Amino acid sequence: MISQKQLAQMGLFDARVPRYTSYPAAAHFSGETGPTQHREWIKALPPGARISIYVHIPFCSKLCWFCSARTQTVQGRGPVAAYLDALKAELRLLARDLPPGATLACMHWGGGTPTLLDAAALSDLAQAVFEVAPPDASTEFSVEIDPNEIDAARLEALVAVGMNCATIGVQDFDQHVQKTIGRMLSYEVTADVVAVLRGLGVARLDAEILYGLPGQTNVRITDSVQKLLSLGPDRVALNGYLHAPWMAKRQMLISPDLLPEPGERLQLFEIARKLFVWDGYAEVGIDHFAIKGDKLEIAQRTGRLRRCFQGYSDDRAEALIGLGASSISRFAQGYTQNAAATSAYCETAGAGGYATVRGHALTEEDHLRARLIEMLMCDLGVDYKEILSRFDITPERLDGMLSTVTKRFADVLTRTAEGFRIRHSARPFARLIAGAVDGYDMRRAGNSPAV
Repeated sequence: MISQKQLAQMGLFDARVPRYTSYPAAAHFSGETGPTQHREWIKALPPGARISIYVHIPFCSKLCWFCSARTQTVQGRGPVAAYLDALKAELRLLARDLPPGATLACMHWGGGTPTLLDAAALSDLAQAVFEVAPPDASTEFSVEIDPNEIDAARLEALVAVGMNCATIGVQDFDQHVQKTIGRMLSYEVTADVVAVLRGLGVARLDAEILYGLPGQTNVRITDSVQKLLSLGPDRVALNGYLHAPWMAKRQMLISPDLLPEPGERLQLFEIARKLFVWDGYAEVGIDHFAIKGDKLEIAQRTGRLRRCFQGYSDDRAEALIGLGASSISRFAQGYTQNAAATSAYCETAGAGGYATVRGHALTEEDHLRARLIEMLMCDLGVDYKEILSRFDITPERLDGMLSTVTKRFADVLTRTAEGFRIRHSARPFARLIAGAVDGYDMRRAGNSPAV
């Protein structure tokens, strides 16, 4: 096992690197890619394409201090109704430009708080999407659910229109921590919602818990994880809290003096990780866990795991199309992103145009580095044979690209016949190692601590 002293000497605790949910990171997107490219890339999809859709609902009844997502409080139903009208306008554009026969592989609703919508609005929005990209028996439909902002009518409406996966952001069950981050959620309320979801036949329950929160201790995270395990989630994302008040002003309400030190953060992560593993969960990538036999666990085991904006996925759709303010779309040709402000999004979409304001057209070099980084994040290693067969690159150049990695991190890598792998005990280094492959200036990328 690598000691904390060795980790510190190798720069783990001082490093700040992208989360690599995309490559390049969104901070490198520019206005050179806009609505014209967005439309062209949609139209370039093949007939009968399988697509995935992300719908962003940027509203909350109350803003949590720890959250850095693009969201806002809302008073009354007027702004929500106007936003839903804009979403439907964007869907009409998508229906116009999608090649015939497109079907829905996966759909995820995030926010904000999607369950802030009433039952009728939830059903109406789902049907509007299905008219553009019909689902089938294999379609995965997930919704982020706030147990404090849900009732039986809304859950029944979601299940009736095909929701088969619910995602609950637990963050931490300890009341002291919850008060510090401005988000109260009791275990009892969460357990009641989980019971209703299971009773309605929802096939999969995903959960998120954070480490590195202010006031978090080894005892507190142990208790929170054990409570979460008692709910029997199928997948868990164990994400590190990012304190960046310069990006999310609400985090100014959290005193940085209360944050654990880097070594303490790693210890919190390790405690939670071991509890999940001891309870029978498989480790997926660097920070996800899944029950044995789950599609994510199978994807990890069979080399089909993908890095995505939600962390990890087994989604193999030809494109991810983001709908709503700030949403990001992913195509084979590159990324596009909608206007972040709901007012700007609604104005443009409502007037009949795509609200794309920036993006990035991928180069061949981008594709190469993106795949190397995805291998490191998903497979915890690099398969030279795959890279050499898939890309126009010589063995000498590939060795040169990875020489920084193999030299700087020699102590945490194991050479194999196919390439190299990150040792299990060195998983926290994955993002740091991926950063050594990044061809962009990482200082612009809104980076988070490496662990």
